[in-house]
Amino acid sequence: MRATVIYGAGDVRVETVPDPKLGESTDAVVRVVRSCICGSDLWPYADMAPDPRGQRIGHEFLGVVEETGSDVGSVKKGDLVVAPFMFSDNTCQYCREGLHTSCPQGGMWGYKGTDGGQGEAVRVPQADGTLIKLPHTEDDGLLASLLTLSDVFSTGHHAATTARVAKGKNVTVIGDGAVGLCAVLAAKRLGAEQIVLMGRHETRTNLGREFGATDVVPERGEEGIAKVRELTNGEGTHAVLECVGTKAAFEMGMGAVRAGGAISRVGVPQYEEGPVGPRMFRRNVSVTGGVAPARAYIPELLEDVLDGTYQPGKVFDRTIGLDDVPAGYRAMAGREALKVLIA
Repeated sequence: MRATVIYGAGDVRVETVPDPKLGESTDAVVRVVRSCICGSDLWPYADMAPDPRGQRIGHEFLGVVEETGSDVGSVKKGDLVVAPFMFSDNTCQYCREGLHTSCPQGGMWGYKGTDGGQGEAVRVPQADGTLIKLPHTEDDGLLASLLTLSDVFSTGHHAATTARVAKGKNVTVIGDGAVGLCAVLAAKRLGAEQIVLMGRHETRTNLGREFGATDVVPERGEEGIAKVRELTNGEGTHAVLECVGTKAAFEMGMGAVRAGGAISRVGVPQYEEGPVGPRMFRRNVSVTGGVAPARAYIPELLEDVLDGTYQPGKVFDRTIGLDDVPAGYRAMAGREALKVLIA
């Protein structure tokens, strides 16, 4: 089969690799029908050290089950399924608590011998705990929205949930990438009254307004903080959803949050230290977020996607075939595309 392999910064290739096979009785083999490039894939694309062995990449996919191990009972051959961006057994103490990302039997796609999602097929470990069966559909728009459950919509929901977004609250979302836009949608879904989107790309912020943003702030740094406070009677917002991962974004979040509020970080942090000293302490600001346990959220979000109430698949603004994945990475890295769908 063909799959995407990254060999270092800027070096992504589509190569022929061995077909996936069942290795354990708990495995399934899934033929991929939709995948995509994630904003977090751009971090290794920007700075990964050269590796002559290469590494499989991609962690979001929908597919059709081709084969199952003898201990798999929740899905069968022919089922359409979605896979969260991490696999898990769904039975351990962490999974039972909704923290599937800490499952001792779990892991990330593309690591420790697992397949990446940007390929023609994937061996799925812990298939019963990982895969969620979907109704069959040929609707391209619905398939795109279902794919967002594997990561970006679930991650946006994680940001909103951990920051205690609720009816009547006001929210700042930092970042107009796919996760930030999905965080806007998630905040709207949870009843936020005012949603300030901090972003500078008009095409993206227009989609943010469609998703529920009431205000857009293109300014950054102290100027951006001042604008958010101007929009909120000088107080800042109850919740800040930081969807970028840079120290500068976190600092803006600290300036935009109101006393007693919460900052949820779901952008993969590219820094080790941040402004978490006396100012945060005195203002009773909470910092939360982390890696989103998508497997815990998919059942909750699924029905609203299936019935069209929310259409997070609109974040995909370019569709390519597998052979064009290297060009897709270049487009996203060059901000020529928001999020690239592989079909």
